[in-house]
Amino acid sequence: MTRTDTAVTGTLFRWMVREEWRLHSHLFGGARFAAFPLVVAVLTGVGAWLLPLTGTPMATVAGGLVALVGFFGLQVGTIGLVGRDALRDVLGDVTLLVFSARTLPLSWRRLLATFLLKDVCYYTGFVLTPAVVGYGAVAVASGTTPASVALLWLAVVAAFAFGASLSLALVAVATRSRLAFAGALVGGTLAVVGLGLDPVAYTPYALYADPSAATVGRGVTPTLALAALGVALFRPVDDAGSSRHRATERLFTGVRDPLTRQSLLSVTRSSGSVGKVVFSMGVLFAVTALLLDRVTAATGVRPQPGVAFGTLLGLGAFTTYSWVTQFDSPRSYLRYPVAYADVFAGTLRAYLVLSLSAAAAYLAAATLWYPVRALAVGLLVVPGVAVYVFGVAAYLTGLAPNELLFDTALFAAFGAALAALAVPLLVAALVVSVAPLAAVAAAVGLATLAGGVGWWLTGRAGPRWAEKLQS
Repeated sequence: MTRTDTAVTGTLFRWMVREEWRLHSHLFGGARFAAFPLVVAVLTGVGAWLLPLTGTPMATVAGGLVALVGFFGLQVGTIGLVGRDALRDVLGDVTLLVFSARTLPLSWRRLLATFLLKDVCYYTGFVLTPAVVGYGAVAVASGTTPASVALLWLAVVAAFAFGASLSLALVAVATRSRLAFAGALVGGTLAVVGLGLDPVAYTPYALYADPSAATVGRGVTPTLALAALGVALFRPVDDAGSSRHRATERLFTGVRDPLTRQSLLSVTRSSGSVGKVVFSMGVLFAVTALLLDRVTAATGVRPQPGVAFGTLLGLGAFTTYSWVTQFDSPRSYLRYPVAYADVFAGTLRAYLVLSLSAAAAYLAAATLWYPVRALAVGLLVVPGVAVYVFGVAAYLTGLAPNELLFDTALFAAFGAALAALAVPLLVAALVVSVAPLAAVAAAVGLATLAGGVGWWLTGRAGPRWAEKLQS
């Protein structure tokens, strides 16, 4: 790269950072948005304080933080799918620099590589560092050394970069060849199962668990390779009219309710189709399986898998809500003779079709490792948790969850609402060895009650947002 190229890339990076800040501060107000990191630190600190009360070691809490950040990075890495939709002009007035390859004298690869670097740096300062500070305040008070917290920060930043790079690379391979994409997944699974490889040893968590020159190489090299692969292979092609999409659309064209049909078809006609729902839920499924394994190894306690999978898959359905509402323009419904209550009801039905079918499929896959009877509990937990997540998201954010959850006050309320359900359910999963029947009954009862609350909030969301938008 020449000096001129370096200067151009540096300027582009600064513009992208400025663009990100201006976008969010304009939407939510500079001072209020600037308080967002404080909320992240507080929520992480509360979680780090509560989990050890259940007997979970701080090292396991740190491992869970790394895994969740990796999951967050995977979600951010789906910029590839959003970018392909943006190039087809289906995102309204949203035009970011990364989507400007056709109007700027810059290659798509340079834009994408710079955007990926910007995301790592921006989220490191805005989300990841506050999360580690919140954990560190509790961990140091519990006897953890500051050096260990600093090492965790490196692992967390690397885990975010790994997740974003992996997601982008998978999308890039899929844009080139579905067969190659399937082959990569099958090959990776066979390598883990057949050769007995520990996949965690090749992730940034190894930097924290066993810091050494060897683990640095194993933990960082895959991230660099995946980032290079994603940037090199990704192509923003338009596949919305492909035979694959048309075949998926036929699954939903017969849905009688037009609002439900519209939400389902908006997902199937976007880049990635329903596969991105399956992918996002699959990532959370893998993270949950990893956490269950680590908790068992660290504590000797085997959590109830149905409750654990049901809780986290239900919470992860929020990503499905984001996909279902991705192309909705909240004010556009004011032009039509339809009540907002009906809009949310139709969106809920589409959301449940996609999220519950994906969750059921992953629970079925988990029977390869866990008893069917234990996992059956998850089928009773997932619906209630998923409806609760929908109700809270709909009431707080309406049809714009991705934008409004960067509002500091709304994010704090949303995080507190989810924690109020997730913490007792996960505690029930952990104490099942002490009182199995009582823990399972409590988990199912709480999930059912939460579903009722979510249903009520969904009913209230329609009138609330109709009034807000009309005024």
